[in-house]
Amino acid sequence: MTDTPNIEEEHFTPIDARRLLSPERAAHSPRILLLYGSLRPRSFSRLMTEEAARILARLGAETRTFNPTGLPLPDDAAPEHPKVQELRDLVSWSEGMVWCSPERHGAMTGIMKTQVDWIPLSLGGVRPTQGKTLAVMQVSGGSQSFNAVNQLRILGRWMRLLTIPNQSSTPKAFLEFDEEDRMKPSPFYDRVVDVMEELVKFTLLTRDNKDYLLDRYSERKESAEELSKRVNQKAI
Repeated sequence: MTDTPNIEEEHFTPIDARRLLSPERAAHSPRILLLYGSLRPRSFSRLMTEEAARILARLGAETRTFNPTGLPLPDDAAPEHPKVQELRDLVSWSEGMVWCSPERHGAMTGIMKTQVDWIPLSLGGVRPTQGKTLAVMQVSGGSQSFNAVNQLRILGRWMRLLTIPNQSSTPKAFLEFDEEDRMKPSPFYDRVVDVMEELVKFTLLTRDNKDYLLDRYSERKESAEELSKRVNQKAI
């Protein structure tokens, strides 16, 4: 075994701890987008999302919630569709997200997946989700389950989001909200508070050095190769 790794030195740099730990800090409130996965008149994923938005506001975050009513199925409309553009603009605006889905047939709902499917991995040369934070939650009509949040975590990883460790799963959600559609005090409510606190902390911790956190050797190398091909063309 040799002592030198097989890397291309011109694309490889030591980690700059000062740049990583002491970036220039933004002063604005963390921007959090909330998505929910049901269109029912009394949607418990929507009520949970509204409760989360209240908590986030108390924690100093600015929140916006997307209403999926009218969002077409993926590939059933052009990306210029107004609801698609609304969703994509909100994703670009956000620095973190909350995804809350009911569990239906042991999985997230199609409404939840449709929203994620309309979020592109790349938009005009920019990856709109890469490096942003994500909190995942689910509500169930029956006993506690983690199928939906597990699937949401897979989606978050695929979208290159920084999915926080904590999560919320509320069983028998119809018992957890009062007549005014507010979540009752309980350990399940406390968990939602925990998750929102963690989301805000991770967002504040990572948003200002997101570009450096996601600066990758393989992509620096690839970009250099593409540049070389473009500027060294034999015929123009």
